[in-house]
Amino acid sequence: MSERKPYPSDLSDARWALIEPTLTAWRKARLERRPTGQPAKVELRDVFDALLYINRTGIPWKYLPHDFPGHGTVYFYYAAWRDEGILAQLNYDLTGLARVKDGRKPEPTASVIDIQSVKASTKVPLTSQGLLVMVTAASVSDNEAGKQLLSRIAADHPTITKAWVDTGHKTQAIEHGATLGIDVDVVPRNTQIKGFSVVPRRWVVERSFGWIMMHRRLARDYETKPAHSESMIRLAMISNLARRATGETPITWHNP
Repeated sequence: MSERKPYPSDLSDARWALIEPTLTAWRKARLERRPTGQPAKVELRDVFDALLYINRTGIPWKYLPHDFPGHGTVYFYYAAWRDEGILAQLNYDLTGLARVKDGRKPEPTASVIDIQSVKASTKVPLTSQGLLVMVTAASVSDNEAGKQLLSRIAADHPTITKAWVDTGHKTQAIEHGATLGIDVDVVPRNTQIKGFSVVPRRWVVERSFGWIMMHRRLARDYETKPAHSESMIRLAMISNLARRATGETPITWHNP
């Protein structure tokens, strides 16, 4: 890491140790494909810290502080890691490490599915507005989004056999889950309780929404493509999961 005053969003040495092997292996493979084979001068840790800074503060790319690598360089790496699946790989790997830290098996056997809408910038096309763990247009029904997400869950995590959803997901999602070998249960709210109440199982995903909403880049959707939005969510979760895996306290509004 270059000599500069650290920002609160910067990786600690312990968290960087979890992320560095994946990025270094990616760079090595990329350099081997280049004709010159000349190593890049930019520090990967500085680039990743810059991405976490953008994700946490919500600034536009061109407003990136000058003590980071140039915004064009940072975006180049971000786009490459997004398109080549590096951010997704880090997300999956750190999820396993965080689960082991909590005394659980690396691979999950159940999931909780919920939907959250996020207001979009005026520059975001109508065809790509809407936000969830899997990003779709806001016009996509809960049932259809649930079916798509269940298919991705089954493909990426074949150990998952159980899913809890809210009442927005109807028969189609339940039947689709059955074809994938996933038992889908609808968890309704208790209509006898007025105001806020903890809904069994679903509080887990609501907590996750709370975590990622502390990253201001995700409080409003500024991305023009669903893949960009998904990657920004992954960056937020990488930051959170790395802290959980190392036992560090997550940053909150009350504990900056």
